[in-house]
Amino acid sequence: MSTQALTLTERRKLATQLEIAHAAAELFVARGTDGTTAEAIARRAGVGLRTFYRYFRAKQDAVGPLLAVGGQRWRALLAATDPAAALPDALRAAVREALAAPDEAAADGLRQTRGLLRAATGDPALRAVWYRVNQESEELLRPLVAERVGVDAGVAAGQGAGVGTGSLQVRLAAAAATAAIRIALETWSETDADVTGPGSPADLAARCLDRLMGPGS
Repeated sequence: MSTQALTLTERRKLATQLEIAHAAAELFVARGTDGTTAEAIARRAGVGLRTFYRYFRAKQDAVGPLLAVGGQRWRALLAATDPAAALPDALRAAVREALAAPDEAAADGLRQTRGLLRAATGDPALRAVWYRVNQESEELLRPLVAERVGVDAGVAAGQGAGVGTGSLQVRLAAAAATAAIRIALETWSETDADVTGPGSPADLAARCLDRLMGPGS
């Protein structure tokens, strides 16, 4: 659902959640999860502790909305690509643009993600949030992939009836694309490579997609 379709109250709630998410990410990167409390996150975000727990059950959950923003952006980019483009080409184009760092704000966002992934290596709860966000992103990606492969009302041309967002082709493509981004970011976070150029998230994701889907697919 787009933010334009939300009520003012719903938009305010989303804005508050994102403010809390940014505060949590800043503290996790600076202090680690062990050195950060829910109280500190709420204080940094300028909200009460009761407000924090209204939205999140645990401190690690607070970064979920921030991590999900990247997935929302790249799905929007995929939806905006040329409808005539083959699915692998459309996926590659969307992934490259989503992980590019055209300005310092985008670069800072990638660096913050790197910090969170490094913090997650020692925190199973934070790692679980990262995997959950990726799983949700994969599921949201399936309808877009289904459109790209010509699926309409559960029927794909040349594949017979009953093929839709749950079809093997769609699920594999959505999983491959999501995994390419996840593995690229995880691999990049383990290095000191820059946000652009060789070894960057965009470079690694493109290479992952080629391995998962085939360079000529």
